[in-house]
Amino acid sequence: MISLQVENLTKQFGNQKVVDNLSFELQQNTATALIGPNGAGKTTTLSMLTGLLNPSKGTVLMPDVKDIRKAIGFLPQYPQYFSWMTALEYVEMAARLSEVPAKEAKLKSQKMLEFVGLGDALGKKTITFSGGMKQRLGIAQALVHEPKLVLLDEPVSALDPVGRREIMNLLKDIQQKTTILYSTHILNDAEEMTDQVLFLRAGQLVEQGSLTDV
Repeated sequence: MISLQVENLTKQFGNQKVVDNLSFELQQNTATALIGPNGAGKTTTLSMLTGLLNPSKGTVLMPDVKDIRKAIGFLPQYPQYFSWMTALEYVEMAARLSEVPAKEAKLKSQKMLEFVGLGDALGKKTITFSGGMKQRLGIAQALVHEPKLVLLDEPVSALDPVGRREIMNLLKDIQQKTTILYSTHILNDAEEMTDQVLFLRAGQLVEQGSLTDV
């Protein structure tokens, strides 16, 4: 079953096409890596999929979804946290912003923090978190409203080897719950959990398929 369909997605700034006629499909409960060097257009693509950036042309469709923004969870490459907030407060805020009813928001936030391995840090302030804990927190806020699709921009690029391993294992667990599209410039990361890879170069899709096919 198709989770996301992208057709001729393009973003142009002046005379420069940062993303050039990008088309692909994501199947439900799969993990897809958007691979390419820095400047290939990965972040711009994710920003258009989330609705943070309007495309110059092209369409983004999700079957049976009227407002795609409500069906997507997003973790940017450099997430920002309010240092005075606890982990639970932060995820609960994200839940409420995603229109989770107030009576459900706290319970859902607690369960999601436990799922990502932060069950013992519910009351700790985010300023005390390590890099790996912050990535887990970011993933929790992206998942708390039970989105059909999760978009992750370079989710392990800033982590040490131990943190990278922890987050990659967590992403494998997340795939059982939703569809994942994440960007990376490191091929080895994609080899671990990816059903499909999309290779971008200068904003164009140059290869796609499983790693055994491309």
